[in-house]
Amino acid sequence: MTGLQFTFSGSNERQGTYLLFISLSKPVQLAFGRFMKGKKLLLPAGYYLYLGSALGKGDNAFPLARRLLRHTSRSGNRKPHAIGKKLWRVLRKNRVAGDTAHCIRQKKLHWHIDYLLDRAESRIFHIVIIRSAEKLEAALSRYLDAHPKTSVFALRLGAQDTKNSTHLLQCTEPDALLEELRRDLPGIVSAGDDHSC
Repeated sequence: MTGLQFTFSGSNERQGTYLLFISLSKPVQLAFGRFMKGKKLLLPAGYYLYLGSALGKGDNAFPLARRLLRHTSRSGNRKPHAIGKKLWRVLRKNRVAGDTAHCIRQKKLHWHIDYLLDRAESRIFHIVIIRSAEKLEAALSRYLDAHPKTSVFALRLGAQDTKNSTHLLQCTEPDALLEELRRDLPGIVSAGDDHSC
């Protein structure tokens, strides 16, 4: 793994799309809430990639920061992901977050990804942050789905609010994938999202 923990792209927006690179230190049997009627899936040790977004301004002036910081927390008294403290500093430095901390009070597991990130065996080791008001999830989902270094192990996993995409994927060679993604990201961002998922 490279020493870098964050990749930034896009404009000066406080909202956007993101990719979490996750390592799983050992295999786990995991149910993702009501996904597949609560059936437990066997996740092998290795690398995973999650695609998400936090769009809209509304009452929340920093939707992207709030969502990413939530992902680095765990429920109950479980220790948060180590990347969280550095994430907070980087978000403030890049003006994606304000000066006051967004405290996550008693995190409840809601999204599919919450169930994986809550496990002690999981670790977020890199975050790609794309600052844009454009809906980019569908374009990024198509890119990742077609990429030879990713694979789908459960259709629609991590994409409970879409109809035909998967947002939690297995990943091989994360460093190589990240390098290719950094090269291709400007084209994906400028193209925007032409089709709905």
